[in-house]
Amino acid sequence: MLGEGILKGLAETAKNFAGSFVSKERMTTVEYPEERLPLPEASRNFPFLVYDGTDWEAGLRCVACQICEKECPPKCIYIDKSKDKKPDHVGKMQIYPTKFDIDISICMSCQICVEVCPFEAIKMDSEYELATDDRFGGLLLDRHQLAKPNEYYHKIHPTEAAEVDARLAEEKVKADAKAKAAAAAPKPAAVPAAKPAIVASSVASPKEGEAG
Repeated sequence: MLGEGILKGLAETAKNFAGSFVSKERMTTVEYPEERLPLPEASRNFPFLVYDGTDWEAGLRCVACQICEKECPPKCIYIDKSKDKKPDHVGKMQIYPTKFDIDISICMSCQICVEVCPFEAIKMDSEYELATDDRFGGLLLDRHQLAKPNEYYHKIHPTEAAEVDARLAEEKVKADAKAKAAAAAPKPAAVPAAKPAIVASSVASPKEGEAG
């Protein structure tokens, strides 16, 4: 029938309009920004850096291995590696990034940086209110702006964060057990140094009949 699609659309609109007066679930409009819909746990936008403890700089999990920088398709990650080491949040001496910038104006939210990171140091954020009047500097985030605590990671991705923590804890237990076993293993006995060989000088005996 001619106009059947239009009539179906009008009927759906009328149903939602009438239902919105009796059921909040039928509301088709959210009064943003006063009202916001909860984001699903799997939502992702741009990357952020995870840190442990209370000091963001010492607690960064990133050790500047630069794998994410090399694997990033749009090349929006810029990392400078330190020349020295400093203690992390547990006191272990580590290389650290002196510079870690992400240009979110060209980031395509592919999550490849997350997949290739061997230290669970970079994850995908769900923050989307990043508008700025500075189209260049305002969209280039440095390591301080990117750093967020592990508690924040648990807040936005609780299931994934719990799995990561469990895996890291298991790896730490194995590493501690290996170090303890190596320390308890008997050390091989020291091999005594070989004495220098004494070269005896040969003395020619006088021939018979020779005068002494």
